[in-house]
Amino acid sequence: MSPADKKTGASGISFDVREVGRVTAVREFVIRAADMPSCINGQIVEFDQGLRGIVMGFTENDVQILMLGPKARIRAGDSVYSKALSLYLPVGKNFVGRVVNALCEPVDGRGPIAADEQCPVFRDAPEVMDRDSVERTLESGTRILDTMIPLAKGQRQLVVGDRQTGKTSLCLDAILNQKGKDVICIYCSIGKTYASLAKIIDLLKDRGAFDYSIVVSGIASTSVGEQYLAPYTAAMLGEYFMYQGKDVLVVFDDLTRHAWVYRQICLLLDRAPGREAYPGDIFYVHSQLMERAAQMHSNLKGGSMSYLPIVETLQGDVTGYIPTNLVSMTDGQIYLSTALFNKGFKPAIDTGLSVSRIGNKAQWPAIKGPSRSLRLDFLQYRELLQMTQLRTTELSKEAQRKLRRGNAITRLLVQGKHKPVEMEQQVIEMYVLTREMLDDLSDAEINKFKEEFYERIKEWFPQLPAAIREGKILVDDSIANMEEALNFYFQKT
Repeated sequence: MSPADKKTGASGISFDVREVGRVTAVREFVIRAADMPSCINGQIVEFDQGLRGIVMGFTENDVQILMLGPKARIRAGDSVYSKALSLYLPVGKNFVGRVVNALCEPVDGRGPIAADEQCPVFRDAPEVMDRDSVERTLESGTRILDTMIPLAKGQRQLVVGDRQTGKTSLCLDAILNQKGKDVICIYCSIGKTYASLAKIIDLLKDRGAFDYSIVVSGIASTSVGEQYLAPYTAAMLGEYFMYQGKDVLVVFDDLTRHAWVYRQICLLLDRAPGREAYPGDIFYVHSQLMERAAQMHSNLKGGSMSYLPIVETLQGDVTGYIPTNLVSMTDGQIYLSTALFNKGFKPAIDTGLSVSRIGNKAQWPAIKGPSRSLRLDFLQYRELLQMTQLRTTELSKEAQRKLRRGNAITRLLVQGKHKPVEMEQQVIEMYVLTREMLDDLSDAEINKFKEEFYERIKEWFPQLPAAIREGKILVDDSIANMEEALNFYFQKT
């Protein structure tokens, strides 16, 4: 609670000022209370059992309250208290490396967390004049993204696809790739099982990513109120670091389940259902969350908060209500295709439906030039491959050349799960691709090249990766080093 909770009288005795109402009805996790005329929407109330709730709406005679925390034996006639305060939760640097619930309470069994301050969960998004244009790359570690669908710090990039297509793995790779890059990562689980969250936590710990990460748990076993609150809590934690000048990456996994939770709440609140039974304000619920991502102005310390919200589709239908809403709110989308996944192309990103509207502004010049025609070549290859599958006549030399090049691009872009690739390595690989030196190699030889060549570069020219990262461009000396390394590598192999 805020420090304004307690007041001190003339005699020096502290006392609480609060409004006392009574519970009139209990309906699952929604409680109705009367005799509270001063309540406002979003206000926090408390019950005799010590539990908290948040005011979600009103009727003519009652206040509608959503329970936060575990289900309790609250009955009609119980007292409910209001202090005219919004929901404030603890935040601070000590939350890094911890697992907390939607109320910022530790759930990892490692004891309490010392907070630096209290912040409002529902905060207005930064104003337009407080923001700056995006100019810095958010390195995802995934070749397809960094070359063709680049991300920028402060960007909101939607990850959309069917179940079991690799959406969560793609976002976890982005978190793993932030190691050593001074980026605070927040993973928010909404409606997932405890087992799936435990696997993610183990992965982050095993790969050394937990030291710069926070996990917000809104798993399916928690209360509906906590699942509804979880993404806003994650955004609040991210804002704390953003306003301190830090870079933050937040993953919401996933907002489809968050929409289901909010629909469930609103049906119990007797609100009129709309399209697909969702309430009319579902767009606002998600848009107020998405707008909180920003690249702050340098006068405000220049921090950033980037979003990777995940949304699930049904049988590849991207025209569903929630997916289309979120597409309109974000700065681009990454669409993962079930068909590509089943063919073994992983990550199964459909480059035809995926787009990054602002990421190109922040892309490294060293990778922007070599990858400029990559997307078109890859799409032409996919189309030509489909056309030639049923063709029995001999192909022209031009078509054969395009197929060889397309296969080299495909082999280069295929990437194992949880194996992020540094930008320096991608720059070198894209340069080699433009030299067409991979087009005549077999799949096994290309895979061997991906595994070995960058390691050889670091041995032969240890200064080259650092020079690429420092300047983010390919200078003549770097190109000369790569040419020499290429000649030596292919002569040796």
